[in-house]
Amino acid sequence: MIDFQMLIEYYGESPFLIKLAWITSLVLSVSIILLTVYLKFARTLLRKKEVDSLKFRAAYEALLIEYIYSGDEVSIISDNQKRIIDELKPQVLDRSKRKVIISVLYKLMNQVSGEVTDAVKILFKESGLINYALKKTQSKKWHVKAKGIGEFTRFKIESVQDEIKKHLTHPLREVRKEAHFYFVNLFHFEGLTFLDTIKTPLSEWDQIQMLEILQRFTNQEICDIKPWLKSSNDTVILFALKLAKVYNQYEVKDELMDLLSHKNKHIRIQVIEVLTHLYGIEAKDVLKANFTELSLEEQISFFGLLEKLVVPDDEPFVEKHLFHKDFEIQLLALKILKSINIDKYMGLSELPLHEKSPAMLKLTNTN
Repeated sequence: MIDFQMLIEYYGESPFLIKLAWITSLVLSVSIILLTVYLKFARTLLRKKEVDSLKFRAAYEALLIEYIYSGDEVSIISDNQKRIIDELKPQVLDRSKRKVIISVLYKLMNQVSGEVTDAVKILFKESGLINYALKKTQSKKWHVKAKGIGEFTRFKIESVQDEIKKHLTHPLREVRKEAHFYFVNLFHFEGLTFLDTIKTPLSEWDQIQMLEILQRFTNQEICDIKPWLKSSNDTVILFALKLAKVYNQYEVKDELMDLLSHKNKHIRIQVIEVLTHLYGIEAKDVLKANFTELSLEEQISFFGLLEKLVVPDDEPFVEKHLFHKDFEIQLLALKILKSINIDKYMGLSELPLHEKSPAMLKLTNTN
């Protein structure tokens, strides 16, 4: 007690900075103790939640598997399935348990097909999960909104398409992308009708992903892509060109010919590549006549087309470009010449060294 009294007196007689140091030390010490207790409590709580979550997951994985495989051929869902839905409804109200149920359902959805998929969709609706997904799509937070649309896509809920349509013009690409994927996943080519009106760009990655989604579905009849080839949205045209190439749309050659004069150089290059794939012989003479007006990238693409569609009458044109300023075109011209006139090609090796093009020198050194 005396020591404590002396400590108080010492503190009272100390300079201001010493007092401040003592107060700071005391506050820090108390803070450290409180934080240590809090962290220990939080860690214990998290471990308990994790254990509970694992127990819940294990229990409801078994229940959901039972649900999926307890259907009958008499009704859409059996009495046992109805019982399981009723048992799940109260659990859906709890956010953490709801997340577990959704993740388990999604995992199971990837492992089943046909009528079993329909049973999962019924559970998603009847248990109340659909209402929470709808709330997500109406959230002001874009990532929550995108997540809600993604849930409808994963569980193939067609009844909400009018709600999802509202997000096709969302200002953020991430939300628009999820809406695009929803329609392509659920309605395939019919779901692409949003391409008729969209003004926002489709990224190259989004185009590739949509194409991959479409290719998962066999025996799908492709829709008429001609309107998209005339779109005012350049990225829609580029996607339509991908469709034309992958699905061999020979009937759109007239539209492709018109696009050879499109203002966007990237589109013109892609059109040449699609026409090459579709054996668009009609384009060869048009491009040959305007060759000097083409950009270098277009000229290279044209020689790729010429390589596939070359005839002996093209020999003078090919010879003319054996000394083109671009090395790649020189190589292509030599390759084409070799295919139509091997003797003339072999004769080039006899040219004096100073008269040979860089491509000829390369081939000579290689051989």
